[in-house]
Amino acid sequence: MTKETYFEELDLTIEDKVRDVPREQLIERLQQMPVVDVAEYLKHLPIEELLEVLLKFSVDEQGLIFADFPRELQFQIFTSLPLSKFSKLFSGMNSDDRIDFFRELEPEQQTVLLPFLDKVCREEVLKLSSYPEETAGGIMSTDFATVRIDMTVEQALAKIRKDAPSKKMLYYVYVVDENMVLQGFVSLKRLIMAEPGTKIEEILYRDFVVAYVDEDRESVAFKIEKYDLVAIPVINHQGQLLGIVSHDDAIEVIRAEHTEDMEKFMGIIPQEDDLNYEQTSVWIHFKKRVVWIASLAAVGVISGMIVHRFESAMEKLIILALYMPMVADTGGNAGSQAATVVVRALALGHLSVKDWLKVIWKEFRVSVLIAVCLGIIAFLKILFLSWETTIPAQFSLLAIALTITIALMLQVVTATIIGALIPIVVKAFGGDPAVAASPAITTVVDITGLLIYFGTAVLMLGL
Repeated sequence: MTKETYFEELDLTIEDKVRDVPREQLIERLQQMPVVDVAEYLKHLPIEELLEVLLKFSVDEQGLIFADFPRELQFQIFTSLPLSKFSKLFSGMNSDDRIDFFRELEPEQQTVLLPFLDKVCREEVLKLSSYPEETAGGIMSTDFATVRIDMTVEQALAKIRKDAPSKKMLYYVYVVDENMVLQGFVSLKRLIMAEPGTKIEEILYRDFVVAYVDEDRESVAFKIEKYDLVAIPVINHQGQLLGIVSHDDAIEVIRAEHTEDMEKFMGIIPQEDDLNYEQTSVWIHFKKRVVWIASLAAVGVISGMIVHRFESAMEKLIILALYMPMVADTGGNAGSQAATVVVRALALGHLSVKDWLKVIWKEFRVSVLIAVCLGIIAFLKILFLSWETTIPAQFSLLAIALTITIALMLQVVTATIIGALIPIVVKAFGGDPAVAASPAITTVVDITGLLIYFGTAVLMLGL
C-alpha cells in the first residue's frame, strides 16, 4: 500500500471500507480496524448477522467489541446468545467493563450467568461488584501487572509474560512485597532498559500517588487529571494493592459527573440509568424536567403579586413596562453566570465554604464593572428607542432613562451576589451546590429585580 492509498483509507467511512468485500474476507478486513470502528459497524446489522460476525472473532476481541456496544444492544446480545457462549465473551471483557455490565443485570440474570463463568472470573466479578459504584473500588480494574520487590529484572519480565495483562495496562508495573503491600512502581521502559540481573528494588519509584478503595470516584478522577497519570493504583487501608483506575475510566467519571452537575444546575432531575437523548422516552424527559419547572412556576406567583402591587405606577408611566423584560433578563443572566463560576470552582476544589466572604467581595467588584458597562448601553438604548414616546409632562426622558439604568445596575450587582452566594450556602448545609439550579436563581433574581426596579422608580420619580 502506498502512502497516498494509506491516507485515502483513513478518510473512508467504516461502510466504505467493508463495502463489496466478500463474506469470507469480511472478518479479516474488520480485524484490521480499531475495535471502536468494528463495534460502530456491527451495531447497525440485524442481530442474527451481528452475532454471526461477532463470534468469528477471538474471545478477547469479542469482549472488547461488546464493551463498545450501546447498553440496549448488549442486553439484546445477552438474551440472544446461549449462556455457554456469552460467558466466554463476558470473560473476554476488561474487568471494569465486565463489572459495569454485570451491575446492570437483574439479580435473577446475575444468578443465571454466574455458574457459567470460570472460577477466577466468577470470584473477581463477585468481589468487584460488592464495592459501591461511587467509589474507587466500584470503577477499578484488576487488569494490571505486578512483580515482587525481591525479584530480578529477568524474573520480573518472565512473570509479566506469564500474567499477560492487556497492552494498555503495561505502562506501569506495580511492585509489591510478599503480602501484596504496594512498594512502588517501575515503568516498562525502565524495566526493559535495565540489566537482567538488576534487583527490582534498585530501579523502582517509591514516590507515588494512590487511591483508597473506598475513596469517592470523582476524587480519584481528579487525582489522575492533576498528576497527569495513565493509571492510579487502588489500595486498602493496609496498603495492599487491589486494582487500578485507568485514565479512560477517569474521563468517563468526569464526563458523568459533569453531565449530572449540568442537569442539576438546569433543574433537571438526573436518572440513575441515563440513556442518550434519542434513547430516552418523552415520558422520562417529562419526569426529569417537570418538578423544578412546576415548582418555580408556583413560586413565580410572587412576581405577579409585585407587579400587581405597582400597577398604579405603571399606569402613570407606561414606559416602565417596556423595559421590565430588559432588567429581568439582565439580572437572570448575571446571576446564572456567577453561579456557574462558583459551582465549578467548588467542584474543582478551588474554593471552600470558608472563602465565602472572599467570593462575595470579588463578585461584587466584578459585578460593579459589568453594571457600569451595561448601564451605559441601557441608558443610550432607552434614549434611542424612546425619544418619540409620549411621556407625562411632569417627567423627562432623561430622568426615566437614568432611573431605569440605575435599577438595572443595582439588579446586576445584587443578582451576581445572589448567584454566587446560593451555591456556597447550599454547600455549607451539606447539599450539592449544583442543585442551586439556574431556573431557581432566575426566579429569585426576578423577584428581587422587580422590587429593585419599582422601588427605584418610586424613589427617583416620586410615583
